[in-house]
Amino acid sequence: MINFNHFTRNLPASLVNLTKIFRLEAFYNKFTGKLPPEIGMICPDSLNLGKNQFMATTVQDWEFMTLLTNCTRLRILNLQYNMLGGVLPSTIANLSTQLQVLYVGLNEISGKIPFGIGNLVGLNQLQLSGNQFTGALPDTMGRLNSLQYLVFNHNLLTGFMPSSLGNLTQLLIMCTDGNMFEGPLPPSLGRLSEITLATFSNNKFTGPLPKQIFNLSSLSDILDLSSNYFVGPLPPEVSGLTNLARLHLSQNNLSGPPPDALSNCQSLTELGLDDNSFVSSIPSSISQMRGLLLLNLTKNTLSGVIPQDLGLMGGLEVLYLAHNNLSGHIPESLENMASLYQLDLSFNHLNGKVPSRGVFSNASEFSFDGNLRLCGGISELHLPPCQPESVGHGLSKRHLTITLVTSIAGMILALSVILVYFTMRKKPKARSTTTGGFQLMDDNYPRVTYAELVQGTSGFAVDNLLGRGRYGSVYKCCLLLKNMMTTVAVKVFDLQQCGSSKSFLAECEALSKIRHRNLISVITCCSSSDLNQNDFKGIVFEFMPNGSLDRWLHMDVHVSHQLQGLTLIQRLNIAVDIADALDYLHNNCEPPIIHCDLKPSNILLNEDIIAHIGDFGLAKILPEPAVEQLINSKSSVGIRGTIGYVAPEYGEGGQVSSCGDVYSFGTVLLELFTGMAPTHDMFKDGLTLQKHAQNAFPGMLMQIADPVLLSTEEANANSLQDG
Repeated sequence: MINFNHFTRNLPASLVNLTKIFRLEAFYNKFTGKLPPEIGMICPDSLNLGKNQFMATTVQDWEFMTLLTNCTRLRILNLQYNMLGGVLPSTIANLSTQLQVLYVGLNEISGKIPFGIGNLVGLNQLQLSGNQFTGALPDTMGRLNSLQYLVFNHNLLTGFMPSSLGNLTQLLIMCTDGNMFEGPLPPSLGRLSEITLATFSNNKFTGPLPKQIFNLSSLSDILDLSSNYFVGPLPPEVSGLTNLARLHLSQNNLSGPPPDALSNCQSLTELGLDDNSFVSSIPSSISQMRGLLLLNLTKNTLSGVIPQDLGLMGGLEVLYLAHNNLSGHIPESLENMASLYQLDLSFNHLNGKVPSRGVFSNASEFSFDGNLRLCGGISELHLPPCQPESVGHGLSKRHLTITLVTSIAGMILALSVILVYFTMRKKPKARSTTTGGFQLMDDNYPRVTYAELVQGTSGFAVDNLLGRGRYGSVYKCCLLLKNMMTTVAVKVFDLQQCGSSKSFLAECEALSKIRHRNLISVITCCSSSDLNQNDFKGIVFEFMPNGSLDRWLHMDVHVSHQLQGLTLIQRLNIAVDIADALDYLHNNCEPPIIHCDLKPSNILLNEDIIAHIGDFGLAKILPEPAVEQLINSKSSVGIRGTIGYVAPEYGEGGQVSSCGDVYSFGTVLLELFTGMAPTHDMFKDGLTLQKHAQNAFPGMLMQIADPVLLSTEEANANSLQDG
C-alpha cells in the first residue's frame, strides 16, 4: 500500500512483476498520465487507484480494463476521483462475478452505461456519480440484486427510470439526483424494503407522487423529491414515513392542503414543502412534530392565520412562511420558542403588533417585508407604533371589575416587592453572589472586576481572541491572582444573543458542582456592568496553552508548520481522557450532569496534551433522586448540541440522557482518527461520517485514516530508524 503520499508522474508498468501481490492500493496520491495496460495483469484482490490524476480518452487508454477481465479473484476496483474520460468500455461486463465494489465516480466518463453491467451480479456497491454518462439507465441493473449502495447522481442520464430497480430489494442507499430523467417514478420502488436513503431531486420526473414510496418505513435518513414536476396532492400515505429524518418536496407543482397525516412523521427534523401550490390553512397538527428543526412552507398559496400551536414546537430552529396569503396577528406563542433563531413571514397579509421577545428581539433573524399593517416590535424594525385600543362607553361591568381587580393586585404586588427590598437592605451584605439558588462564587474564588478583565485583555483586543461560540467569545487574559501574574482564559457572554444569560447561569451551576482532572477548572466569575452600565457576565478559566482539539485535527495553513500533528498514542490518551471525564459526569457526580455539546472545539489541551472538557453552557443537571426518572425527562429548551454531533434521539422529543453524550463521544472518536468532521462537504446525499467509516472494507481502513496521523507515524518511524 502506498496510500496518502505525494507520488507523481506515471504508475510504473514494472508493477506487473509483482505476481503474488494480494492488494494494490495507491489511493490519494498525485499520479498522472495513462494507466499502463500491465496493471490489468497483476490480478490483485483489491485494486484501489482512487484520488489521483489518471487520464483516459481513447479505447486504448482503457485497455487495462479489458485485461482485468481475466482476474477471477478481483473483489474491489476503485478508480474514483481521477480524470478518466472517454467511454467506459463494454468489457467491464466481463469482470469477475466476485467483484463486490466498483467505484468509477467523479471522473469525466461519457457515453452510455454499458448494458452488460448487469452481469456483475456479485456487486454490493456501485458508484457512477459525477461523470457525463448519457442515455437511459440500463434495465439490466435490475439483475444486481445484491446491491446495497447504488449512486449515479450528477450525470446526463435521460429517459424513464427502469421499473427493474424494484428488484434490488437489499438496497440501502440510492442517489439519482442531478440527471434528466423523465416520466413517473416506477411504483416498483415500493419493494425496496431495506432502503434508508433515496434522492430523486433535480430531474424532470412528472405525474403524481407514487404512494408506494411513502410506505417504505425503512427510510430513515432522507427522501428528496425536490426540483421536479410532480403534480397533485401530497397523499395521506406520507404518514408511513415514521422513521424518516428529512423530507424534501420543494419546487414541484404539488397542490391541495398539506395533509394532517404529516403529524405521524414524528422523526422528521426537516420538512420542505416550499415552492409548490399548496392551499388552505396551515394544519395545526404540524405542531405535534416536536422533533422538527426546520419547516419551510414558503411560496405556496396558504391562507388563514398562523396556528398558535406552532409555538409548542420547542425545538424548531428555522421557520419559513413567506410568500403566502396568511392573515391575522403574529401569534405571541412564537416568541417563547427558545430554539427558534430564524423566522421569515415576509409577503403575507399579517397585521397587528409584532412581539418583541425571542426571535423577534433580533432584526437580523426576523423578516417581515411585505406585511404593511404590522406595528410595534423592537425599534430596529422601524415599524409604526401600535394605536391603543379605544375603550367605548359600552364597557361591561364584568370587564370593569376585571380591570379594577388586576390593578389592585398589581399595586399590592408592587408594595410587597418594595417591602422585601427594604427588609433585605437592613441585613448585612453577603460575601457571595447567588443566582437561581446556587452559589456563583464564595471565599474560595477570587474577586475579579470588569476593569481588571478589560486591562488583562487589552480591551478585549482581537489579538487576544482565542475563539468564538454561539453565546460569546473567549479571550486570553493576564490577571494578578494571589500576588502573581497568571495567564487565564475569560469567556465573555454576548448578552444581546438570545439565551446567553441562561447559558451563563447553566455553566456556572454545572461548574460549581464538578471537580475532575479532565474537566476545565473555573477560577472565578464576574457579573457586573461595563463602562456604559450595560450588564456584563464572564467566567474565568484556567488557560489551556495547546488550544482545542479541533485546532489540532483541522490545522489551517497558518499553523500547520507550527504543529507536527497528534501521534497515535496522543490520540488514544485523549480518547481515554474524554471517557474518564464523561464517566465522572454521568456516574460519579451527584447529581449526574449531561454535557449535551461534546465536540472537538469544546475539548481543550494543556501543555502536556491532556484533554479537558469545557463549555458547559448547554449542560443539563439531572434532577434527583432517581436517575431512572431522568432518562425519560425532556429538555425544555429543545434540541441540545451541535449539528453533526447531537444524538438522533434528541430530534424525537429532546430527550436528554447520558446516551446522548455517548453518541457525541463516538462521533468525536471517528473524527479523532479520520481527521474528518461530520459536517465535511463530502457528507451529503445521505453519506455521513458514521456510514463513511462503516462502508470501509477491512482492506480499506487505511483509506479513511487521518492522513496527518499516517504521516506523523511515518515520520516518527523514520526518525527511530535514523537514530
